[in-house]
Amino acid sequence: MSIAWCSSSSALFGTSSVQLKPYNTINIDSFRIGTAFSRRSFSSRPLVSRKSCRVLATVLKEDEEEVVIEESFPPKASPVEKGEGGSEGGAENSSSNGLDKWIIKLEQSVNVLLTDSVIRILDAFYHDRNYPRFFVLETIARVPYFAFLSVLHMYESFGWWRRADYLKVHFAESWNEMHHLLIMEELGGNDWWFDRFLAQHIAVAYYFMTVVMYMISPRMAYHLSECVESHAFSTYDKFLKAQGEELKKLPAPEVAVKYYTEGDLYLFDEFQTSRAPNSRRPKIENLYDVFVNIRDDEAEHCKTMRACQSHGNLRSPHSYSESRPEDDDEPLCNLPEAADCEGIVDCLKKAVTSSPPVKQKL
Repeated sequence: MSIAWCSSSSALFGTSSVQLKPYNTINIDSFRIGTAFSRRSFSSRPLVSRKSCRVLATVLKEDEEEVVIEESFPPKASPVEKGEGGSEGGAENSSSNGLDKWIIKLEQSVNVLLTDSVIRILDAFYHDRNYPRFFVLETIARVPYFAFLSVLHMYESFGWWRRADYLKVHFAESWNEMHHLLIMEELGGNDWWFDRFLAQHIAVAYYFMTVVMYMISPRMAYHLSECVESHAFSTYDKFLKAQGEELKKLPAPEVAVKYYTEGDLYLFDEFQTSRAPNSRRPKIENLYDVFVNIRDDEAEHCKTMRACQSHGNLRSPHSYSESRPEDDDEPLCNLPEAADCEGIVDCLKKAVTSSPPVKQKL
């Protein structure tokens, strides 16, 4: 299936590739945006039975030399694509699959246009003003998570959604982006009134647009956020390459040291859904280390947003239990169909068509 690439170019999409190595052997020139990220399970045996809810992502090996970000999380394969089902429904399924591909391509084309428009604005006003640009970028990047939480809480109020993992992960993502913003403010990125005005007004418009988009098509909203995070990654990566030596001579902001190294790091682990908890513990010694970790955070956001594009595929990293028996027949989450929907159109459809459960007589 043809899907647009989120790139590190000024226009956002392209074929450039870089590869991210672990912190102890930093190699900024080698972060690659590819088509699949490496996987392994949390233990030698499956943690979740096949009857349980689907797992978001697997854990990267500790000695792995690269973090590969695929362009977008692929939709679930249909029975026809897997070679299942009879030939009688093949034509109908093929037609439906073709329509889905066309819709995905249209959604991503719109997202490319929207993201490119914002990038052009940032390039025009912040060509040589790095910290103010980062302040505006972080103000915008945290907005989608507020929008996702708003819509999900509304769905919960109507009984349409019962997935706590989405709420936990999205809140953790907003918490991470908030600390990125605090770091940029401590570096003086918000000193000018114009920078605050531009960032706040773009953020307000982006919030309401994302709310509407998320209600209609969560997949499209997640892809747009993936594109924004991908641009953020490439922005910080270029900055590190250009200013790396100078940054190593500057002290780290206090807020960065506290966030990355002190206190309870539960929320820091929570947004990194492709990693096991406690598998990443940054070491902050100077300003260079701070921006390396901010860049790496954006890569983790990008992977999480991509995984979210497959409906119902998100799990909190803390939801896994290594002590869970492999043959346990009890599913981790047993949700009624009516409480699991994708977008408001799907929610309304299921609310009307789903019949209430029949109570058995004692």
